[in-house]
Amino acid sequence: MRIGFIGLGNMGGHMARHLIQAGHQVTVHDTRPETAAEHVALGAAWAETAALCASDAEVLVTMLPNPRIVEDVLLRGAVAEALPAGSLWIDMSTSTPAAADRVAAEVLDKRGVRRLDAPVSGMAHGAEAGQLQIFVGGSDTDFAAALPVLEVMGDPDRILHVGPLGAGYTVKLMINLLWFTHLTASAEVLAMGVKAGVALDTLRNALLASPAASNFLENDIMSILTDGDYDDSFAMALACKDLGLAVDLGRDIGVSTELSALVEQIYRRSKAQHGDLAGEMSPVRLYESLAGQEFRLPATKAREEAGTPAAV
Repeated sequence: MRIGFIGLGNMGGHMARHLIQAGHQVTVHDTRPETAAEHVALGAAWAETAALCASDAEVLVTMLPNPRIVEDVLLRGAVAEALPAGSLWIDMSTSTPAAADRVAAEVLDKRGVRRLDAPVSGMAHGAEAGQLQIFVGGSDTDFAAALPVLEVMGDPDRILHVGPLGAGYTVKLMINLLWFTHLTASAEVLAMGVKAGVALDTLRNALLASPAASNFLENDIMSILTDGDYDDSFAMALACKDLGLAVDLGRDIGVSTELSALVEQIYRRSKAQHGDLAGEMSPVRLYESLAGQEFRLPATKAREEAGTPAAV
């Protein structure tokens, strides 16, 4: 299949590589030509412009940082006009239904170009392994046509058709919003508990044995508790962008977002304090400061005091 791929960042680069290795005829483009060196070496064609990347594609995949850039590339970059009639645009960016609708209304619908929104979860390591979870919005027919392409980049058992156009974007934003909320609430609870005198490991074990147990407390926070790793594979700038999109969506559809807006404020405060490139779990550091201690399990503390690096 002839596939155009635009956006060779931390995730898109891996995703495009899997398509090439699966035998597809792939043309790639990015604003940074050096990111395509590996893909060209593997047999991909390089397009000097995004429009050229799309011009002969049966399927165009975009993996871009935010809705504004999606619109810039598709509209002002002339990609939408370059797509052949009857081709399929799969936007795997974390974007919004409104952005894609504007592109469709201005160009795509008039030219018979089909589209799907298919944002992903799994971070860079999931993209590298070809095991992303993918949430797809669009028609049954277009989903079926795209599935062989999506299965190259994602885990076939976790590629979910979640509804009509726009549903993929929405599900991805809701997943991120709830995860960031879990993190903020968990960090606040741990800070209060340990400052009140309960040992961190005892408090966590009690929470896990209670109705308040969560996957975040059981698994995700372990990178902090054992290794002091706040997950810089996903930057605070991106986390704040996703939270802003989720809060905007709530406003647009008339759902109050008091809690979500507060979580966004806490994330933005952490971004201001720890930097745009700090890891997505950096807000935990705000609560560590309030507690007067880092959140580390006893074995980790013992290693640090002995001068032994934490396990990675």
